[in-house]
Amino acid sequence: MTLLDVIFAGNDAVYGLTEKAIDDAIAKYGEDKAVSFPSTAYSLPCYYAVTGTKVTNLKELKEALGVVKTLMTREPRLHDGFMSGIATALCAEFIEVLKYIDNPTPYEAPCAGHLPDAAIRELGVPLVTGDIPGVPVIIGKAPTAEEGAAIVKEYQAQGQLVTLVGDIIDQCAEQGVKMGANVRVIPLGKDITAVIHVVSVAIRAALIFGNIKPGDAAGLMEYTKQRVPAFVDAFAPLNEVIVACGAGAIALGFPVITNEETFSVPKSLIVQKDVSKFVATSNEARGIKIKITKIDIPVSFGSAFEGEIIRRGDMQVEFDGSRVDCVELVQMKDLSEI
Repeated sequence: MTLLDVIFAGNDAVYGLTEKAIDDAIAKYGEDKAVSFPSTAYSLPCYYAVTGTKVTNLKELKEALGVVKTLMTREPRLHDGFMSGIATALCAEFIEVLKYIDNPTPYEAPCAGHLPDAAIRELGVPLVTGDIPGVPVIIGKAPTAEEGAAIVKEYQAQGQLVTLVGDIIDQCAEQGVKMGANVRVIPLGKDITAVIHVVSVAIRAALIFGNIKPGDAAGLMEYTKQRVPAFVDAFAPLNEVIVACGAGAIALGFPVITNEETFSVPKSLIVQKDVSKFVATSNEARGIKIKITKIDIPVSFGSAFEGEIIRRGDMQVEFDGSRVDCVELVQMKDLSEI
């Protein structure tokens, strides 16, 4: 199979799942049932941004799936592969929004799922100013939990906004990695379709801060490529669906780095077999240049921790504060040294 064959197969698989999920939802709730992500003015942000059409109920969602089908052309051209990637991303958004019918919080901690518009506005300013230098999207299961956690912590120390999809979430939890928007490590969800929630962040940033008009797909993709420094780290093994999602990421200007021996596309789909080099390879691929002074201390540190509240259970020593008036340092020496 060629790379395009793999993308098309993954796209077809996700489309079939989406069609069934929508039909099942209509059978259960009726086609007039409202659908939307919570706490957003954009209903289904990705579909709205690409087409300029807002979806409000299941009937319109079914019609929107027909529009997505028109993107799924099958000529042996790279453009068709990219459009099938975009179609896969939109199908993922449809699958995810169905989870929110009559349930505003379908995800349980630590997974976040959909991020509200307020979070986008809060993150958007440091993204635009460069205070958040990159947005790694880490997918799958690292060869070991230790390696996965090390990659996440390295990105975190660089002040990047790390998003997690799949088994890497459990690996980070196992290694005691602190997660949450406040420390810039956001677990999105265990299903691959949850990756759409970080795509939604990039797209809403374009709508809110880039003055991109809904329906201007070309302008949208140019903005995300130039102004949203995201990239994908995908651990082996890669299935057809992950590859199709990767094509959607590349269409938005986000390179994909993987440790699987697979097809490669210069500057877009990059094979790096040594996962310890993922961070350097990914930063180089996205043009992110960061200088970090390494300090030999036994805790994670970086701009991601600015303003973090230290809970009493995590406190090891307190040198100053409302409960401490002074600190006394006592050193012991052998009698012969005095």
